[in-house]
Amino acid sequence: MIRFFLAMGLLFSMEAHASAVEKLKDFVSSAHSLKAHFVQSVYNSKMDQTQESSGEMMFSRPGKFRWTYEKPYAQLIVGDGRKLWTYDEDLNQVTVRRLDNALGSSPAALLAGDNEIQKGFDLSEGGTKEGLEWLDAMPKGKESNFQKIRMGFSGNLLAVMVLKDYFGQVTVIHFTKMEVNPKIPAKSFEFSPPKGADVIGE
Repeated sequence: MIRFFLAMGLLFSMEAHASAVEKLKDFVSSAHSLKAHFVQSVYNSKMDQTQESSGEMMFSRPGKFRWTYEKPYAQLIVGDGRKLWTYDEDLNQVTVRRLDNALGSSPAALLAGDNEIQKGFDLSEGGTKEGLEWLDAMPKGKESNFQKIRMGFSGNLLAVMVLKDYFGQVTVIHFTKMEVNPKIPAKSFEFSPPKGADVIGE
């Protein structure tokens, strides 16, 4: 289910360091639902851009979310609280997994999971750059696909997520037009495989 930034310097005060972690905790505890547009860019280990996509995301805690990829290919990812559904429109194929197995120490767990962030992640301060306050989230679970997640905050809102996997690939997600605690219809987090689609998984 993403521009990216190099290692930060060490010349930041402890007060500046403390604020990013507190902003994440405040964001998770106060943002019970959220809607935003996103642009997702993927880079290989040589930092060459290999993919760019865009769409809309929304979530409702705990465990319900919907990521709609509109460009360049249509894809839908839905977490209904029990299962994680991924629908590839071009292939007419659906993949389904148990949500608790699929989330783990993942970006979705940070955004749409419960409020106990530090159960799944070790958090540390990442300093400030280009007007954003950064933190690093290191997954504790071995099941995570990512070795490191960076989150950049503009004010009290999440602006960027940077995810690095174990193969050196980097995914950067920029969020815009963010709405905090909008009313989202419950049916937005429901999914039924389209007629004739191949369904793979649990």
